[in-house]
Amino acid sequence: MSITKHSELIEMQKVSEAVAFTLKEMRNYAHPGMTTKQLDNYGGQILNDLGAKSAPYLTYGFPGWTCISLNNEFCHGIPSDKSVLKEGDLINIDVSAELNGFWSDNGGSFVLGEDINKHQKLIEASKQILHKAIHNIKSGVRISDIGFLIETEAKRRGYKVIRNLTGHGIGRGLHEEPIEIANYSDRFNLTRFKKNSVVAVETFISTTSSYAETLKDGWTMVGNKGGFMAQHEHTIIVTDGKPIVLTEINEIWN
Repeated sequence: MSITKHSELIEMQKVSEAVAFTLKEMRNYAHPGMTTKQLDNYGGQILNDLGAKSAPYLTYGFPGWTCISLNNEFCHGIPSDKSVLKEGDLINIDVSAELNGFWSDNGGSFVLGEDINKHQKLIEASKQILHKAIHNIKSGVRISDIGFLIETEAKRRGYKVIRNLTGHGIGRGLHEEPIEIANYSDRFNLTRFKKNSVVAVETFISTTSSYAETLKDGWTMVGNKGGFMAQHEHTIIVTDGKPIVLTEINEIWN
């Protein structure tokens, strides 16, 4: 969507703060021994208390309030009573929601407790690349140029990007124009970022895979060549200068 009046900005700030607060609280609440379903229910209750509705549940009938992916699961992981968190797990939580007809999206990967499996370097790369990408976005910049930046930064650190997972426009729906904000340079995409548009920008930084494949459960995605992936995401408003990061309170850059 494009912000055309102050009331729309206020509503986008409200829903963005709701998803950002939920993500931060879920990350702080996660601990070894709990199930991903317990963690999801905790997040779902926060959204409910804030008057927000889970976007994946509302839009796609997703079997959970949030997406929680563990270790070799890249994204869209289904919360489960059988999936128990352990020290050193690589966890990705993606929280998106609707509030008063406005939508926002954010996510982040982190290590639970001590980094015994050596995932922190990958996570730091994803966070740093997202920060650089977002702060290079302004009105008139080509979307493919941001994709080129993300892939170049990933390669420089010895990583790959997932080519079939992308950021997207958002605001009046979960997925809007531009439909794809890829993590690589798509020379056929001539679209440029527009002033006052709302977009969800996300990194998909991988150790070995370049594509994500869906498991038999119909939701969970893993790498086509295995390995691990870190994802970080903010919803922002494009300006003529520094973007407005609507989900900044999630503290994924800390």
